[in-house]
Amino acid sequence: MRSLFWRILASFWLAIALVAGLSLLLGRALNQDAWILNLHPGLDGLDSKWVKRYEQQGPEAAQDFLEQRKRKYRIDTQVLGESGQQLVKGTFPSRAAAFEARHGDDRRLPWRRLTAEYTSPESGESYLFIYRIPHPELAAWHRGSLFWPLSAIAIALVVLTLFSLMLTLSITRPLDRLRGAVHDLGQTAYQQNSLARLATRRDELGLLAKDFNRMGERLQGLIGSQRQLLRDVSHELRSPLARLRIALALAERADAAERERLWPRLSQECDRLEALISEILALARLDADPGAAQPVDLSALIDNLQGDARLTAPQQQLQIDLDPDARLEGWPDMLERALDNLLRNAFRFSPTDRPVVLNMQRQGTNVMLSVRDHGPGVASEHLQQLGKPFFRAPGQSSAGHGLGLAIARRAAQRHGGELLLANHPEGGFVATLSLPARQQAS
Repeated sequence: MRSLFWRILASFWLAIALVAGLSLLLGRALNQDAWILNLHPGLDGLDSKWVKRYEQQGPEAAQDFLEQRKRKYRIDTQVLGESGQQLVKGTFPSRAAAFEARHGDDRRLPWRRLTAEYTSPESGESYLFIYRIPHPELAAWHRGSLFWPLSAIAIALVVLTLFSLMLTLSITRPLDRLRGAVHDLGQTAYQQNSLARLATRRDELGLLAKDFNRMGERLQGLIGSQRQLLRDVSHELRSPLARLRIALALAERADAAERERLWPRLSQECDRLEALISEILALARLDADPGAAQPVDLSALIDNLQGDARLTAPQQQLQIDLDPDARLEGWPDMLERALDNLLRNAFRFSPTDRPVVLNMQRQGTNVMLSVRDHGPGVASEHLQQLGKPFFRAPGQSSAGHGLGLAIARRAAQRHGGELLLANHPEGGFVATLSLPARQQAS
């Protein structure tokens, strides 16, 4: 992965390296004697050429060579041997030497003094060269020699500017897209393909775009489901309210005997409305923060479900198969409500002579909580729609609002699992909560 961290680090490292290198370059160009000795055209190869003439042609040719160099570059030169004696007359006047001796290393001298030692490769003799360059001559050469350092600075600045621009754009453009996506999400107009190109990047911003896409898809789904839920709730509430309103209108016009006959109907409609509102509130509470998860006591959970089953469906048989290795961590009340809804559905459709089977077993890293009935099952084309709020398979005549499976599915999702719905191969319908198993402490 091309990490944005390494990209930024490399850019800063390059900037620091260039600045440090140019600083050293300018420092040598302006202050170091070695820079002048190596690059000044009047000193380039002077020592080797002079030693060659001196050893091959004698002092007069060597003196003549120094005088030619002075006329061309205005540089005074003295050459001392290993004994410290001046080998040739040189080009430095004696009066100037006396002036220099009186002032020592005073920087107010009108020239700059440089020294260099050279050893002849043929004779092995060592020679000390003393150069004196007038400050005006040195300043003029400095101005001409700064072309390459200044050019290097300009090139470095251009390169750093381009790198900075590319780095800035690589950060600000994705952030602008993310800002636009956040604005669209706030206006509930988010489009997942708006960050599709950004999500292909293999750095932190690409990962952020992928996570944002998932979050946007989840939020859009939640917003859509909430809107659909509101529409469904308003639709479902209209029916019992309309029946209540009709019954009340009839009761107002009826005599005492007729009114007594209508009261049970009014009470029944109120009970239906209360049950519907209770299930809607239970579904809505699943979206709230349930607090910290805790180990689930499956034995106590089964006891509660058995007690509820004896009250709600005393004529039905409940067969329970519990795996002792099954362990869960979550919210017991939420799981109990989900299983209770699955059992109520099973009791509603299963014949009284066949038992409803509640099976709890460990499968790999999951715990499977399945409820099977021996009813007619569900048409395969409706299986995908089961679990949506207020959806009921066609042909059902039993009471219900289509919220039981929706509550079970939402509870499974809150536990990090899923609700699996299928027709059993041997007949009947099976609903399974597939939940992550609790890891045993080592």
